[in-house]
Amino acid sequence: MSLYQIRVEDINNHVLVLEQYKGKVLLIVNTATECFFTPQYEGLQALYNMFHNRGFEVLDFPCNQFGKQAPGSIEKIDKFCVEKYVTTFPRFQKINVNGEDESILFTYLKRHEKGFLNQKIKWNFTKFLVDQNGRVIKRYSPRVKPNKIAKDIEKLLQDKNQ
Repeated sequence: MSLYQIRVEDINNHVLVLEQYKGKVLLIVNTATECFFTPQYEGLQALYNMFHNRGFEVLDFPCNQFGKQAPGSIEKIDKFCVEKYVTTFPRFQKINVNGEDESILFTYLKRHEKGFLNQKIKWNFTKFLVDQNGRVIKRYSPRVKPNKIAKDIEKLLQDKNQ
């Protein structure tokens, strides 16, 4: 199975196949609206603004598994993110990132990352950088602020143009 065969649900309950992101650099993040790291939405939006026109996407997957810090409906979460952080990147339905009911996407990401192989996600705002070919390039802990990822995104976008 490739990343591009995985199906996810957007905020309107439409099933999307990740194939639509083929050829793009992706930053896939499990998020929460009531977390210590929630202000990282601002940094994620800054990355999106900086690189989106060059083939970069942030994919936001709210997750309520850690301290129940993503309460409420997806509509409430989306409204909060748009109003407070002016986010414009794609947001998807709430998911689980660990355990029996974990999203197949996060199972895939954890199995294909280098260095952490199958290690559980420890908290909200764990970030996965994926290249244009669907390869998981790097995993960033919640403590890594989005602006620290910019150079890695830039490198992937430059490599595509060479």
